[in-house]
Amino acid sequence: MPFSDIFKIFKRSDTSVLGIDIGSSSIKVVQIKKKKGRAVLETYGELSLGPYGGVEIGRATNLPTEKIIEGLIDLVKESHVTTKKCGIAVPLSSSLVTFIKMPALDNKQLVQMIPIEARKYIPVPISEVLLDWWIIPKEDKSVPVETGMEQSSSSEKKDVDVMVVAIHNEAIAKYRDITAKASLDSSFFEIEIFSTIRSSLEQGIESVMVLDMGAGTTKLYIVERGVLQSSHTINRGSQDITLAISRSLSKEVNDAENLKRTIGLSAKPEDKQLNETITLTLDYIFYEANRVLLNYQKKNNKDISKVVLTGGGVLLNGFDEMARKSFQTEVVLADPFSKVQTPAFLDEVLNNAGPEFAVALGIALRKLSELE
Repeated sequence: MPFSDIFKIFKRSDTSVLGIDIGSSSIKVVQIKKKKGRAVLETYGELSLGPYGGVEIGRATNLPTEKIIEGLIDLVKESHVTTKKCGIAVPLSSSLVTFIKMPALDNKQLVQMIPIEARKYIPVPISEVLLDWWIIPKEDKSVPVETGMEQSSSSEKKDVDVMVVAIHNEAIAKYRDITAKASLDSSFFEIEIFSTIRSSLEQGIESVMVLDMGAGTTKLYIVERGVLQSSHTINRGSQDITLAISRSLSKEVNDAENLKRTIGLSAKPEDKQLNETITLTLDYIFYEANRVLLNYQKKNNKDISKVVLTGGGVLLNGFDEMARKSFQTEVVLADPFSKVQTPAFLDEVLNNAGPEFAVALGIALRKLSELE
């Protein structure tokens, strides 16, 4: 539901910007502005898409564009959004992120060669995608010598690691259509991975894994020195928990969703069957996540220092505690709203809501930086 009335206390300005996250089960928006050099929260809101597709709240949907536009217009109105300046997140499922090795050539040569090499990894013609790429900086392994100069501890670099990102032209056209028909002005479309990284992680040299649990899938991102190193998708999400509860306890899906949200993982004896049902789905997700984590650590000979939890699914009661037991490392809930100034009386509400709004706030922060 939109959290709108409490934000009428804010004054709007022309510098306000909007971040939009259209997920499979809901749309989320965050509006911020710059004030005295600090990003300030103005309003935010969430709208479930299930009713627009004739299914229960919390269920993943595959809505036609017209229904998404209808939902976005409703949310913008109910959340008292006042700006048309926005950016919009593109789901990982509509894009491809891959990593390739290239010879250490000058930039002009790489510009010519990378699209050719990328064809081997992109399952559609290059003409059908929007392609971008970045060179991933290598770790600084230089050692000081007596002259005060630095000398490489290994042989001359023979190659560079390149992250290649492709978004299908049809996806870009879809999101342009959505924003235009919702009377919004979007200056960019960004894959949700990068929005989450911007809002939920601090700059540092440690390797961090982000676990983003949505309705239909759980996405894993490994980030090092602020740079994405790998990504993986698990085809299980929070709706799988709801459906498992519905089957196991012979409940209607709406009732099962309510049990998941209000009780979650419980230590009470009377909730034993509910607890076992939820745990069964989470065991699969954590097993897959640990496999990805351990493979990365083995391949790179380094530890993951922290797991950051994002997405609405991680707000399940007891989820973070189970994650700590599973990963045997530091586990924290993402706190994206810590990146913006907010009213003190909303601290508890925003701490609880934060993981759900990581993508939308990350988009808004990028949009705000465009105005500087």
